[in-house]
Amino acid sequence: MKKIILLAGAIAMALPLAACNSRDPGDRALGGAALGAGAGALIGAAATGRASGALAGAAIGAAGGAIVGASTAPRRCIRSGYDYYGNPVCLRYAN
Repeated sequence: MKKIILLAGAIAMALPLAACNSRDPGDRALGGAALGAGAGALIGAAATGRASGALAGAAIGAAGGAIVGASTAPRRCIRSGYDYYGNPVCLRYAN
């Protein structure tokens, strides 16, 4: 029970850091890898109780975090307009 409370507290403290990223996919990949490695290490250590579990969790979390961080980078709008109801919309994104 103590491990679960510790894990929940660590995740709750690390979650606000997820918003501290730039719009660049490379920076977001690094930030995602760091958060994923930390969360994976905590989960691996809590699940196995060994250093090897923490290392494996960190490796898997870093890879997953980098992939998710890079793929969720917002695209830059280069041409905007308005829809039928007057709401702003992006008509063309930068590659």
